[in-house]
Formats: sequence, C-alpha cells, structure tokens
Amino acid sequence: MNTTLVWFRRDLRLFDHTALQTAIRRGLPLVGVFVFDTDILNGLPADDRRLTFIRQCLTELRQSLAEKNVPLWVLYGRAEDEIPALAERLQAASVVCAEDYEPQAIMRDNHVWRKLDAEGRSLIRVTDQVVLAKAAVMNQQGRPYSVFTPYKKAWLAAYAQHYAGWQPADDWQTLSQLQSRLPEAAQRTPPIPELADLGFTPQPLAITGGETAAQTMLTDFMQRIALYHISRDFPAKKGVSYLASHLRFGTLSIRHLVYLARQADNEGAQTWLTELIWREFYQQFLFHHPRVAHESWRDEYRDIDWPNPEGFLERWQNGQTGYPIVDAAMRQLAASGYMHNRLRMITANFLVKDLLCDWRLGEAWFARHLLDFDLAANNGGWQWAAGTGCDAQPYFRIFNPVTQSQKFDPDGTFIRRYVPELAHLGKDVIHAPWLAKNSINTHGYPAPIVDHATQREKALALFKDAAQRFQTASDA
Repeated sequence: MNTTLVWFRRDLRLFDHTALQTAIRRGLPLVGVFVFDTDILNGLPADDRRLTFIRQCLTELRQSLAEKNVPLWVLYGRAEDEIPALAERLQAASVVCAEDYEPQAIMRDNHVWRKLDAEGRSLIRVTDQVVLAKAAVMNQQGRPYSVFTPYKKAWLAAYAQHYAGWQPADDWQTLSQLQSRLPEAAQRTPPIPELADLGFTPQPLAITGGETAAQTMLTDFMQRIALYHISRDFPAKKGVSYLASHLRFGTLSIRHLVYLARQADNEGAQTWLTELIWREFYQQFLFHHPRVAHESWRDEYRDIDWPNPEGFLERWQNGQTGYPIVDAAMRQLAASGYMHNRLRMITANFLVKDLLCDWRLGEAWFARHLLDFDLAANNGGWQWAAGTGCDAQPYFRIFNPVTQSQKFDPDGTFIRRYVPELAHLGKDVIHAPWLAKNSINTHGYPAPIVDHATQREKALALFKDAAQRFQTASDA
C-alpha cells in the first residue's frame, strides 16, 4: 500500500485543512477524492443551486491541489462503493476525512469504514467542520447541553484550554517531498463531470463558489464586523457576513473564523462569535439527538394536530400571503437561494403560528432552496421558531409580522426590492397596505391570508391542547 486518500466532503479548501494535514503526517503520497454521491443527489431537482456552487468549488480545488502535485479524483456514484473501490485501485493504506454529524452521513461513513476494514485499510475521521465536536463540551453530569447560554460558557472555556495561541500549521514542504513518490496511476484522473452528466442544470448564483471567493468575502466582512451587532438584523443593509454557504461547504475554516472574531475584540465581533457558537451548539445537539431531524425535541409538542389549512403552505412558499415582509423574504429565497437570518425567523414563525402549518413543511422548503442549507442549523432554527426544540422561544412568543416589518425594514426598502407591486407605497402604509386610510392601488398584491390576532389565539390553543394531552397521557 503506497498512498493515502483524502476524502473531501464539506471541506473544499486547502487552508487549515485538518484531513489534508493529518494525511500528510501519515507519510505516504496523497490523492484527493470527491464523490458526487447518488445517495444524496437522487431526488434533488435539476435546478438545485448547490450543484453549481459545488462544481465551482471543485474546479478551483483541483487546480489548487494540482499546484501541489496532488491529484483530485472527482467521481459519481454511491460513496460507500466508490471510496473503497478507489482505495483498492490506488493501493491506499488509509482514507482520511472530516467527520460529519448528520445521521445519514454517519451511517454512510460507517459503511465505508466496514468495507475498508475488511480489506485491511483504515478510515481516519478528524474534526474540521466544527471547532469542538461531539462530546468535547458536556455539562457537569457528562451529558450534552440543551440550553445555549451554559453551553456557550463551557464552549469558551474549552476553547481557551484547547486552542490557546492557535495558528494554522499547513506543512506544504513535507507534502512536496511526499508527492515526489506519487504513483503514476494515481495521476490519471478523470475529468470533473459536467452538471448535465449528473442530471442537473447550471444555475445563476448570488455568490461564487471556491476558496478564493470565500477569502474575498471574508476580507470584506472583516472591514464591517465592528458594526455587525448594530446592522445584522436589517435585511436592507449590508450587515451580515454572507459567509454561511462558504462555511457550509468548507471553503472557509471555522477555526480561522473563530480566531479572527477573537482577535477583532469588539462588540460586533463578539456578537458574530456567539453566532458561530450557535452553529456549534446545533451541530452537537443533532449528533447527540438525531431524532430531532424528524420530530419535535420537546415531548409535549411531538403530536401537535397541525391544521395545515389547504393552500396556505403554497401561498407562503410563493410569497403571496398578503404580509409584505413575509412575501419579500420568500421571494428573496426563491430568487437567490438566500434569506436574511432575521427574515428566516419571521417567515418560520409566520408559517407555524399564523398559518398553523407543521414546522417540518417549512423546514423542508428551506432545505430545498437554501444554498447554505445545513441540517443541524436549519432544523435547530425551525424548532426554535416553532417552540418545539431545545432552548426554543416559548410557544406563546409569537412575532407580529407587521411590527417586525416596521422595526427591521422601517423604510420598506427591502420590501420594495422583492415586492414591486408595492414599490410605490410610502413607509407609512407599505408594511400593512390593507390598513391604509385612503384607497391605494396594490397592483394585484393579495389581501392578508389571515388575521394575525385571530391566528395568534388559535396557535396558543393548539399548543396548549398538545401539552395538556401529553400531560394526561403521562399521568395515566
């Protein structure tokens, strides 16, 4: 056995790449591999934006690796078949990859491990997509946290212990020496498949994939980070980092982002660091409690009898609810594959608490359209908004979409961008056109699908009924 395979997945970069550096320390020439996994791709729509983004990342990654004499094999098929087959073909002693914490990914990796082990090869899984993984941050009883504030305190303490003085340690000199012994067979890589060959069509993207683009966006954000805590809730402003997709596909290092946030040492950076820790919180929570991928974390809300009124979900999806801030957000998602974080909370709360639809329907819609879709973060966010998850907002906290609109898009700038039917309206009426004192032309924009005050009472009753039924069953 004369090579080490580096299996790229959610880590499509070279800088501060744990799997790559771990593989270098194995002392054998490296070969990179990425698999367009049919177990993931099958069932995805042909216009899924993520495939365009991933291919852009892979094109740059292959070039960057080639400059270091590391070939990148890009394959198409079932990863649990393709990885062991390539390891055998190239006589790899081991496969090194970054851990994934989603239930299906864990199952896939275990299948790969068993196949490799049967052939006398090893699967080495390392931490990369989070800073502190799995059981690295536990409470005093040795159990995972389910409340964020104490988790954050413990996370910061663990970080200080394990990452004090952190610096990236990319050993390219040793890699260069190893690659001088690279077998010729390993260098005969197939071309990167065209999207059409995978059953997908290229899509326009609001951002560009790849490590170079990621670093450019990071540099831009670091110039704005001091004001992050002030501007992050206003969708019409350039206030957030816009780095979620690059973090999702690993074109940025989470360790580097945390390092930069701590180095900046201002209120905006501290607020952003808290958001990065929320990401870690949801990742560890999904790992410890995989059932939340399919059901409510809170037992009392697991069997809510959701009304799911006919046509309501579709109008929410299409941005036709008659509530301008909700519709603008949903249209932004459809047009770009992105939605501002404040708007994710507003639209999720509206679907669950105003339209009385099962949160899982909205979660699935976001999963279908978000370029930055991450199961742990998406599920955590939806269960937070619905009041069914860990450390969620109380079920009786129900956002008023009009007051949210007035507070976070006060001039109506964001609404006008995505709801052109109302672009001519002033800020005094654009948030709730139906309340205008004088007759106005809304150019076909619909009246409100529901009355918020009425639906609020229905939502409260729905959650109270579920909790009472659970309590009765528990007492029986």
